[in-house]
Amino acid sequence: MHHTSLIAILVAGFVLAFIFGALAQRLRLSPLVGYLLAGIVAGPFTPGFVGDQTLAPQLAEIGVILLMFGVGLHFSMRDLLEVKAIALPGAIVQITVATLLGMGLAHFLGWSLGAGLVFGLALSVASTVVLLRALEERRLVETNRGRIAVGWLIVEDLAMVLALVLLPAFADVLRGDAGDSVNVWSALFKTFAKLGAFVAVMLIVGRRVIPWILERVAGTGSRELFTLCILAIALGVAFGSAAMFGVSFALGAFFAGMLLNESEFSHQAATETLPLRDAFAVLFFVSVGMLFNPMILIEQPLQVLATFLIIVFGKSVAAYAIVRAFGKPNSTSLLISASLAQIGEFSFILAGLGLELKVLPKEGQDLILAGALLSIIINPLLFTWLDRREAREAAARIPVPEEHVLPPIPEGLHDHTILIGYGRVGSELGRLLTAQGVPLVVIESEDDRVDRARAAGLPTVNGHAANERVLQEALPEKAHTVMIAIPNALEAGEIIAKLRQLKPSLSIVARAHSDAEVKHLLEHGADGAVMAERELAHSLAEMVMATPPYRGSRHLPPATA
Repeated sequence: MHHTSLIAILVAGFVLAFIFGALAQRLRLSPLVGYLLAGIVAGPFTPGFVGDQTLAPQLAEIGVILLMFGVGLHFSMRDLLEVKAIALPGAIVQITVATLLGMGLAHFLGWSLGAGLVFGLALSVASTVVLLRALEERRLVETNRGRIAVGWLIVEDLAMVLALVLLPAFADVLRGDAGDSVNVWSALFKTFAKLGAFVAVMLIVGRRVIPWILERVAGTGSRELFTLCILAIALGVAFGSAAMFGVSFALGAFFAGMLLNESEFSHQAATETLPLRDAFAVLFFVSVGMLFNPMILIEQPLQVLATFLIIVFGKSVAAYAIVRAFGKPNSTSLLISASLAQIGEFSFILAGLGLELKVLPKEGQDLILAGALLSIIINPLLFTWLDRREAREAAARIPVPEEHVLPPIPEGLHDHTILIGYGRVGSELGRLLTAQGVPLVVIESEDDRVDRARAAGLPTVNGHAANERVLQEALPEKAHTVMIAIPNALEAGEIIAKLRQLKPSLSIVARAHSDAEVKHLLEHGADGAVMAERELAHSLAEMVMATPPYRGSRHLPPATA
């Protein structure tokens, strides 16, 4: 085995992740499967290129920080409170059942009680990435059952954050090395004291200082400084919390994101850091794959099968029974069961910490990775079965309006304008058109913008307009015009092409930021493309020409589209 440089492992990680991720997507699997397979290829257990085993974990740590920062940035206490009556007790009972099943398998394998506890906890929590992707594809995020699934996931995430905090304090006990109970309680007291001090500092100081810093940096108008500020806050708080209070990087990053979530710039923060978060999240999954020995599938097939069954069937049956016990319909119970029938990023983080603390054996981590791979592969098949089942039931009953289009699209609406994007440009455009009595239907994917549009009384579809299901909810077959106010020309081009398939006679106008983007949009079927910078320049020039020295003496050339 030979070691490689940082550049080599970055290049290999991204290239292999892209290749295998694209193949997974092509096979209608989660890209996470591809990223993990890329790590296996780059790992020491397969021939060919071998990534540096010291650099990869450090890159993975950055991935953990940014992943947890993203979790905190999108943490919604409101979503949790809406479904707390079922999500809170349901998730706790489901975690308990899955943990006990994992501990039972660990006992059968001859592991210690502590190893079984860590192993069971790792099997009990579902992947945020996989669950949200499945719900978004089926337009279920805003349904009642979708909100229950998301709230359930939030409780699971909070439980895992607590486990990550307490695991180091109980490491000696879990390993069976602890002395008397005084030492145990002393370690626990110190942990809670440090945690309490950290939370106090973050809530008292961080809640004021972090948004204040962000507001001042945003005021400079520099996009680069704003992005650097976000990264400095995420990484700085994570590292500082670990150095000063002894809490994990993950918890520090989660709190940093949660505090930023309260800022009016939280949406911009999420948007600006998304590419970097995605990139290092990919490296995190690749590095996890590098730790996996695929020979376990051959050497211990029964153990792998038992782990897989706990994840896919044990958790699902427990969740189904719990949801049904709360009086929810069968469709809701099946959706929750399918949503939780996989494990992902938190499982890897917990397994890595357990291995580092010498609580979990290497075999346990391999079984967790094998269970994650298999469950993520199977999960789309479960949702496909669920889709077909619901389609058969829907054909046999009277159709009801989609519950996630709120406020509902008015009966008999026609010749309306579909407004795609409700950001700075879209919201102003919506205000002007509404003032002129133009009927509108908005399509927007960001929750805060969806709330603003609905508060303005506009029928709003929550989702990405590149998804054909989302477009169809806005009734393009009855619309007259489509205004595309999103700044991404490539995405806009894809949307235009799909709109032309749904209704070729639509009048479509899009937003662009360069001549190349204008050309791209027109080639994809737009009737017109407005270049914002050119229109702004034309308006400013008109103001100059309206001043006394030039008024009425000459005219500007028309703005081109």
